[in-house]
Amino acid sequence: MSNVPAASPLPRRDQIRREAARLFAARGFLGVGVDEIGKAVGISGPGLYRHFAGKDAMLADLLVGISERLLEEGRRRAGGGDGPAAALDALIGGHVEFALDDRDLITLHDRELLNLKDEDRRTVRRLQRGYVELWVDVVRQAYPPLAAPEAEPVARATVHAVFGLINSTPHSLGSNPGHGERTGLQRDGMAALLRTLTLGAFAAAAGSTDSTDSTDSTDSTDPAAAAPTAAVPTAAAPITEPDS
Repeated sequence: MSNVPAASPLPRRDQIRREAARLFAARGFLGVGVDEIGKAVGISGPGLYRHFAGKDAMLADLLVGISERLLEEGRRRAGGGDGPAAALDALIGGHVEFALDDRDLITLHDRELLNLKDEDRRTVRRLQRGYVELWVDVVRQAYPPLAAPEAEPVARATVHAVFGLINSTPHSLGSNPGHGERTGLQRDGMAALLRTLTLGAFAAAAGSTDSTDSTDSTDSTDPAAAAPTAAVPTAAAPITEPDS
C-alpha cells in the first residue's frame, strides 16, 4: 500500500494550511517540524518554502487569517438588512459554524497565540476587537434594555461569555475514535444547543439590567445593587483576548 497522501482538490497552499492547523493543534507548534507538514501534504519539507517562509509564517497565516475571516463574515451577516434580531441570529449561526468546522483553529489560538511575532499578535487582537464591537453593537440593538449607556458593560461581558461558551466546542465535541462523539450529540444537535444557550445568555443579561434598575431605585446604598453585573458570567474567549 502506498504511503503517498491521496490527491486533494484543495490548492496546495490550502492543503498546507489544513495540515499545519491539524498538526499544530494536536502536537503543539513547537512539537511539529516543517518536514512533517510537508509529508502530510505529499511534498518535501523544503518544498513548503515555495508557499510559506517557515513555520512562523504558517502560524501567522492561520491565526491572522481566521480573525480576518470572522470579522469579514460577521460584517456581511450583520448587514443583512432584516433587523437586529435577524442580524444577531446570523452572527450566532456564523460563529457556531466556525466553532464546529474549525475546531483545530480554536485550539491553535488558545495554545499558540503567544508564539506569534509581536506585530502579528497585535494584528490578531485588533481584528478581534473589531469582531467583539460588531457583536456588542448588534446585541444592544436586538435587546433594548442593553442599549442604555450603563448597560454597555453587561452587553460586552455577555458577548465575551458567549464566545467562551461557543468556543468550548473543541473540548466538548471532539471525535473519539470507535465511540462516536464524546457528548453523544451530532453536529446539528450541538449547533441548535449552542444557539439556544447563546440566546438565553443575552436574554438573561437584558433581564439583569431590568432588575438592576428596580433595585437601584429602591436603595442605592445596598451593596448588592452596586454590582449589577454579578449575575452575568464572564469568560475569556479564545478568539477575543485583550491586549497585553
